[in-house]
Amino acid sequence: MGAGHHHQLHLPGDSAVHRLPPQCKLLAVLAFAIVVVATPRERFWAFALYAVMLAAVAWAARVPPAHVLRRMVIEVPFVLFAFLIPVIGLGERTTVLGLSLSVPGLWAAWNILAKATLGVVASILLAATTEPRVILLGAQRLRLPGLLVQIAMFMLRYLDVIMDEMRRMKVARESRGFEARDLRHVPVIARSAGALFIRSYERGERVHLAMLSRGYTGTMPMIGDVSASAGQWAVALILPISALAVLGLSL
Repeated sequence: MGAGHHHQLHLPGDSAVHRLPPQCKLLAVLAFAIVVVATPRERFWAFALYAVMLAAVAWAARVPPAHVLRRMVIEVPFVLFAFLIPVIGLGERTTVLGLSLSVPGLWAAWNILAKATLGVVASILLAATTEPRVILLGAQRLRLPGLLVQIAMFMLRYLDVIMDEMRRMKVARESRGFEARDLRHVPVIARSAGALFIRSYERGERVHLAMLSRGYTGTMPMIGDVSASAGQWAVALILPISALAVLGLSL
C-alpha cells in the first residue's frame, strides 16, 4: 500500500491499546457495539457502565477527553433527530419544561442518543489508536470482502490527491475574481464539481493502467506483519466480554 498516511483522527502513541493488532481492535469494537445495541433501553446503569469501560480504554490509550469530544461533532445529526422525536411522536404525552412531549418519543430519543454515543466513542478510540491503512490491513485479516477492502484502500490513498485538486480549482476561481456568495453562483460550483469528477475519473484510469503494467492482478500485497497472538486477542476481548457480562445482568 505504500507509505502510511497520517490522519487527523489518529493519535500516534505507544500504549498497550496502540500496540494491539488491528483485527483484534476491529472485532472488539464490533462486538462491543452489538452488545450495546442489544441492551434494553430501560437499563440506565448498564449504559453508565459501558461509558466507564470506554473511559478506561481511553485512559489506557492516553487519548485526551478533548480529542474525543471534538470528534463527536459527527454525531450532531443523530442528536438533532433524537430531539425531534419526542416533539413529533405519538402516544402518551408528558410536560417537560413547559413542552408537551411524547413519552414513547422520549424513550426512543434516549435509546438513539445512548447507543449512538457509545458507538461513536468506541469508533473514535479505534481511529485514535490505529492508523487508517492498518485498519484496512486488519479488515483483510478478518477476511472481509476483498473488493470492498481494496476500494477503501484506494479511497484512503487518493483522497488527499482529490482534496488537493479541489483546492487548486478553488484558488483558480478566486484568482479570477469569483467568490460564492448566493444561489446565483451555484451553476459555477456545479460545473466545478463536474470537472473534478471527470479529472478524478481520468486519473483513476491512468492509475489503473499503470498498476496493470506493473503486474497488478486484482489483489494488493499485504505489507507488514499484523498477526495476533492469543494473549493479544485476550486483551482486546476484555472490553466486549465485560460488556456482555453487563448485558447478562441487565436481562
